[in-house]
Amino acid sequence: MDNEIILGEQLCFSIYQADKFFKRFYSKALEPFNLTYAQYIVMLTLYEHKSMSVKELGENVGLDSGTLTPLLRRLEKLGWVQRRHSAEDERRLVINPTTSAAQKRQELYDHLNFCLSKLDLTPKQYESLRETMTQLGSKLDQISLEI
Repeated sequence: MDNEIILGEQLCFSIYQADKFFKRFYSKALEPFNLTYAQYIVMLTLYEHKSMSVKELGENVGLDSGTLTPLLRRLEKLGWVQRRHSAEDERRLVINPTTSAAQKRQELYDHLNFCLSKLDLTPKQYESLRETMTQLGSKLDQISLEI
């Protein structure tokens, strides 16, 4: 064989392993708030934008409506979001954080920042890793269209 592929030397495997560890990390970190990671990223997006249609929300977090709709129903049952039809267009469903969710915002941020501080990364290291992963994701997305 010319170029033997060794699992432990593969970038894809390192990312796969890190993804597993991140999922476990976020599962534990979000447990006190009864949130999943997907629900957490939805809440971060809603905190940032205040009010969004389901379509806009899905585009921001990379989830289709088939995945997002049950997730939003669960968040609504848990008291995190309010779903309502738009006054301008009854077909458009608008999502907002509830007053209760707004009150939990800082506690959620503080708790996750505390948990992330356990990674012991400097702000520069954190930003470098985030930027590297963003660039890698963009490149993979681009070349997947070409192959």
